[in-house]
Amino acid sequence: MMWPPSLLLLLLLLRRGAQGKPSPDAGPHGQGRVHHAAPLSEAPHDDAHGNFQYDHEAFLGREVAKEFDQLTPEESQARLGRIVDRMDRAGDGDGWVSLAELRSWIAHTQQRHIRDSVSAAWNTYDTDRDGRVGWEELRNATYGHYEPGEEFHDVEDAETYKKMLARDERRFRVADQDGDSMATREELTAFLHPEEFPHMRDIVIAETLEDLDRNKDGYVQVDEYIADLYTAEPGEEEPAWVQTEREQFRDFRDLNKDGKLDGSEVGHWVLPPAQDQPLVEANHLLHESDTDKDGRLSKAEILGNWNMFVGSQATNYGEDLTRHHDEL
Repeated sequence: MMWPPSLLLLLLLLRRGAQGKPSPDAGPHGQGRVHHAAPLSEAPHDDAHGNFQYDHEAFLGREVAKEFDQLTPEESQARLGRIVDRMDRAGDGDGWVSLAELRSWIAHTQQRHIRDSVSAAWNTYDTDRDGRVGWEELRNATYGHYEPGEEFHDVEDAETYKKMLARDERRFRVADQDGDSMATREELTAFLHPEEFPHMRDIVIAETLEDLDRNKDGYVQVDEYIADLYTAEPGEEEPAWVQTEREQFRDFRDLNKDGKLDGSEVGHWVLPPAQDQPLVEANHLLHESDTDKDGRLSKAEILGNWNMFVGSQATNYGEDLTRHHDEL
């Protein structure tokens, strides 16, 4: 498993008057994959060749990852140094970053990202400021207001938007556990980040199947799996990492070895059981950066491998490098 977690910042739609037109990125599906455990990026996971783009995109998404490009290497290293100091101070303050401190920091950045995205959505969707987000509020803020029977009459590809709307409503109904059509903050969090909630597991699996199952046979074939990762250009030779993904599909995704993924296998892939993802990432960073192999990281070791850290969850995939220190 190569982990989303989804992320991934929420793309919020600005309404254009009372009859706002929907955006192609409308709703939570504009975020890309939401499952933190399964970021389906087009970039290979190729740390060995200095390509950290997969990691960079997996948690924040491609657009937010571009924030890192605003900084010079010198600025990046200076800001990363301040983050290292903060990580150590949050632990035992001994001048080293332990595995436990790194894991704690990564978990903190993940949860902060979720809180930030939910707060932004809440401010947009709770239009009547009653402390709850109704389905009607969310629908109108995302897709624009339409009279019954006139949905998307003024946009191209109306059927696509109707499917998106139906999918969003289905997810909302599952997140809305008390069935009152009004989301509390906890229920809105489940709607936006379903990978974090056990009762949302089935909807995550269903949405993944719908996205990947192009021939609508109820399974994900290997070519459908690859098509979501990579689109070949005419005459282009398939990169080696694509073949690696085919092998991953065969050896690890297809558990019953029938050449395709059913719902259970998709669930095992995108939401693996009992995986401490912050610990997985912390171990990865420690292994790659602990040059003296003493089981902990010095500030010099982290800065010496700064390009990996700014593309990792330890800096919220680069986002912490553009935040003021007091925001962390």
